[in-house]
Amino acid sequence: MSNAASNQRDSKKTLWYNIAFVAVAAVIITVLALAPEETTKKLPRDDIHLKFYPMGKKAAEKFCPDCHRDGGEVPFPEGHPPKNRCLFCHKKITG
Repeated sequence: MSNAASNQRDSKKTLWYNIAFVAVAAVIITVLALAPEETTKKLPRDDIHLKFYPMGKKAAEKFCPDCHRDGGEVPFPEGHPPKNRCLFCHKKITG
């Protein structure tokens, strides 16, 4: 096999890799663009929750069960997911 034929085969192979990469990237971008808007409530920026804003997520989450628990001031709604990572879903309001 000649060197020119080998280079041409490598060039075609590279072209197909590039096409596959662009196709996968296009699918990912399309899926992200069509994703629904976030519907989870944000962490309120009120007198009660404001003290948690400067804290890191894990430090702040330790205080959530004080009020947010079954039988607490603000119990969880029916079907609420596991309660150990509150700020994973309930993001801090920025700005």
